[in-house]
Amino acid sequence: MFFVGAPLGLWLGKTGVEKALLVGCLLLVLIVELLNTGIEIVVDRISFEHHELSGRAKDVGSAAVLVSLALAGAVWLLVLVPL
Repeated sequence: MFFVGAPLGLWLGKTGVEKALLVGCLLLVLIVELLNTGIEIVVDRISFEHHELSGRAKDVGSAAVLVSLALAGAVWLLVLVPL
């Protein structure tokens, strides 16, 4: 998504601020996804057996990715769709 969206954001943004918002929110999604992957790797490294806190840690990481995707969608809509 980032490799397609970043050039598109640079092309669609009219000002430097718009370009930074369009590309920056995609970069934020990538950062949150990397952190979520790190959390999942650490949880799996500790133990493969099911534990309530392990499941909650993975769920919270996934929720953070979902929130960052929603933010990216909102930013793209607010920047590209005239009100």
